[in-house]
Amino acid sequence: MRILKRILVTLLLVIGLAMGGFVAWANTPAKPSAEAYAAMKSNNDVKVSLDAAGRLLFDPIGVQNGVGFILYPGGRVDPRAYAPLARSIAARGSVVIVAPMLFNLAILSPERAQEIIDTYQGIRVWVIGGHSLGGSMAARFARLHTREIQGLVLWASYPASSDDLSASALPVLSVSASRDGLATPAKIMAARLLLPPTTTYRPIDGGNHAQFGSYGAQMGDHAATIPAAEQWRLVVQSTADFLAQAATQPQ
Repeated sequence: MRILKRILVTLLLVIGLAMGGFVAWANTPAKPSAEAYAAMKSNNDVKVSLDAAGRLLFDPIGVQNGVGFILYPGGRVDPRAYAPLARSIAARGSVVIVAPMLFNLAILSPERAQEIIDTYQGIRVWVIGGHSLGGSMAARFARLHTREIQGLVLWASYPASSDDLSASALPVLSVSASRDGLATPAKIMAARLLLPPTTTYRPIDGGNHAQFGSYGAQMGDHAATIPAAEQWRLVVQSTADFLAQAATQPQ
């Protein structure tokens, strides 16, 4: 009995240490850059705020197109790191909501979009998207919620094989980068089999994985050959155009 007790105590200690290590790892996300913090301030075009649930809300001050864009962050990336892109997209007329995730991992909060849809019932058209792991979980939500979602945006991302959308009529935009060391061009190409044949692809020559946000370099990525601001401009342009098209679709 003493031996068994020691084994159990040791096992519980190992499990506790492992869980503590995971929590510490997950709660140390990539931090926003100075540019991201600056984009968290409202300007003449967009009101930036945190709602009651801690979600980042980028609300156009001028004319709105009726589209709400839910953005899932990449794995272990602070949601605020997407502020430069989110504010620029909102300036084109769409409400943008960046959803914080449990332990900064969208795989632990794939249904977070439903809470947003239930809260902001004045939005006419909902499009969901995400960066990297966030995009994969956005694709999962879109597959499971076909009545709520009218479009999917993937930034350096693709669906899991269990979330095959190839037979779906859902409009999809896939924005990728030639210097991405994680969602590599080869992986983006292979994942075409999981997306609708009508998917729009927008590769960015010289861009990389980390410059879909604003949080510095990322392990495993390649160095970009274009400035972050130029990559943001191209991502924003493709995404905002896609959202504007979604606004014109019959509901």
